[in-house]
Amino acid sequence: MAFDKDAIIASLKEASILDLADLVKAIEDEFGVSAAAPVAAAGAAGDDAAAKDSFDVELTEPGQAKIGVIKAVRDATGLGLKESKDLVDGAPSVIKKDLNESDANDLKSKLEAAGATVALK
Repeated sequence: MAFDKDAIIASLKEASILDLADLVKAIEDEFGVSAAAPVAAAGAAGDDAAAKDSFDVELTEPGQAKIGVIKAVRDATGLGLKESKDLVDGAPSVIKKDLNESDANDLKSKLEAAGATVALK
């Protein structure tokens, strides 16, 4: 049997809306498909991460080399020795807030190089 799309289109033009709805239902049943338009999930998790433009750098664990981490925190924040030590001892604690992605990753790298465990939030 040859497929004549022009004849099918001509038949569809002459059909009523009710006939076309029945045709769609029959095609769905016959082939196990749906004519409904797919709906995308709003606000997928990947989209939130991509849209984020400011990050908080959180020290989650100072690690074994606490003195090096205190120095890195002091350099990054401009805080005094006691304040920097208090931040490190109080881990988990936010070291800096609202940094752009590049600055946040730089600070994270410096803290990790000093031996700390760091998370970007």
